[in-house]
Amino acid sequence: MPDTGLGITALHQLSALVGYLLGSIPFGLLLTRLAGKGDIRAIGSGNIGATNVLRTGDKKLAAATLLLDGGKGAIAVIIMGLWGADHALLAGLFAVVGHNFPVWLHFRGGKGVATTLGVLLALSWPVGLIACAIWLAMAVIFRYSSLAALVALVISPFVMVWLVDQKHGVVAALLAVLGVIRHHANITRLIRGEEPRIGGRH
Repeated sequence: MPDTGLGITALHQLSALVGYLLGSIPFGLLLTRLAGKGDIRAIGSGNIGATNVLRTGDKKLAAATLLLDGGKGAIAVIIMGLWGADHALLAGLFAVVGHNFPVWLHFRGGKGVATTLGVLLALSWPVGLIACAIWLAMAVIFRYSSLAALVALVISPFVMVWLVDQKHGVVAALLAVLGVIRHHANITRLIRGEEPRIGGRH
C-alpha cells in the first residue's frame, strides 16, 4: 500500500474507529422496525441480535440480521486489513465492541456472536468455518443458542493459535472473554435450566 501520511498511532486509531462504527450499526433494530415489528428491545430478551429477532416469528428477518451482523465484522477486517494484519485484528476486535456497546443505543447492544463469527471468517476462513460448524452442531443438538455460542467462542482461540498464530489467538481469546461476559445472564439461566431454546418466544 502507498504511504498514506498517517503514522502508526493514527492508523491504529483509525482501525479501531472504523471497526467500532461499522460494528455499531444495529441491523436487528433497524430491520425489525422497517418490517413493522416494533422495537426489538421490547421483545423476548431485549437483545438486538438474530436470536432475538427470531422471536418475532420472522425467520427471514432473523437470517438477514445474522448475515448483516456477521458481514459488518468481516468488512471491518477486510477494509483495515489493507494496511496489514495488526489493523485487521484491531478493526475486528472493535467491530464486536461496537456491536455490544453502540453509542447510538446508549452503549446497550447485542452479545456479538454473529459479528465475532464474521470477524473470525475474515481473519482466517478455516477458523471461522470451524467456529460456525461448532455453533451449528451445538445448536442443532441442544437447541440453546447461548450454549452453542459459548462453546464456539471458547474453542476458537485454540483453533486460531493452531492454524494461524499466537497474535491472532490472543484477539480470538479477547473476543471469547467478551462473549462470555456478555452471556453472563444466559450462563445463569443455563445452570438453572431456565434458558429459552432456539425458536422460543420467551
